Amino acid sequence: MAEALGNVGSKLLFENKRVAVWELRLAPGEKEPIHEHKRDYVMIQIHGDKVAADFEPESKGTWAQFAGQRFEGDVVPGQVIYTRRGGVESAVNTGNEDFYEIIVELKD
Repeated sequence: MAEALGNVGSKLLFENKRVAVWELRLAPGEKEPIHEHKRDYVMIQIHGDKVAADFEPESKGTWAQFAGQRFEGDVVPGQVIYTRRGGVESAVNTGNEDFYEIIVELKD
């Protein structure tokens, strides 16, 4: 599991001067410890059926509208979501399938 804050996924797969590529894997009902997106990033959904994110009140960027709330949605394999820095959240697998996502963190 990822350390609290700082990491954007469960495991760092690749890193260079331009990007860091993470994976996030959650079993049904599993919750990822709180983490902070300090840079812009791209989320690529691989598989699973449902996922949620519990956003902390200080969340900014793309997810500012959900600050202090929960965002829930369906997993769409192959879906790519570009998001701006500032989300402070915990990811939660609310479905019955393993959830797997790749996160490409864009470095300044």
